[in-house]
Amino acid sequence: MTIDLLIGAADNTVPITIQQRSSLAPADAFRLIMPIDLPTVFHRVAPFPGVRSVLNQTESWDHPGPTRNPQFDDGSQADEQLTECVEGVSFAYQLTGFTNVLSRLAAGVRGEWNFNPDGNGTLIRWTYEFKPLPGRRWIIAGPFAPLWRRYMVAALDRMVQWSEAAAQRPVA
Repeated sequence: MTIDLLIGAADNTVPITIQQRSSLAPADAFRLIMPIDLPTVFHRVAPFPGVRSVLNQTESWDHPGPTRNPQFDDGSQADEQLTECVEGVSFAYQLTGFTNVLSRLAAGVRGEWNFNPDGNGTLIRWTYEFKPLPGRRWIIAGPFAPLWRRYMVAALDRMVQWSEAAAQRPVA
């Protein structure tokens, strides 16, 4: 399967990167976070909506190719495709087809997660790389970026808390 990638080397993108440590080993953090239920961790952080549900997932979210449609609690949605997956190490996806204000700012976004050894735990690094529409880069790099970073920090914090708690639960 060939995946048409949104972002190439010549694109002038706006990356926003955050990181957080987890007590879990990289393989465990990856195993729990990669397929996480989006509505569990993506809550509204004004001015951005939370994820209400996910529709139309075409297949298992564990290899390049599957697609799905996150549904936001403001009634908007996006198209998402998993583009890369290195088991236990990293995964990447792209979001396009936004039906909210992002449709007027960016052609799409590339998300990338890396799970790096950090002592007995993991340093989780998450990047959202925006591909701005012509003339909109200054908005994304300027007033938009700190608001989006705050949204990402809240979501990553919930993911780490959820995954560490899930790792402690007995397997049924």
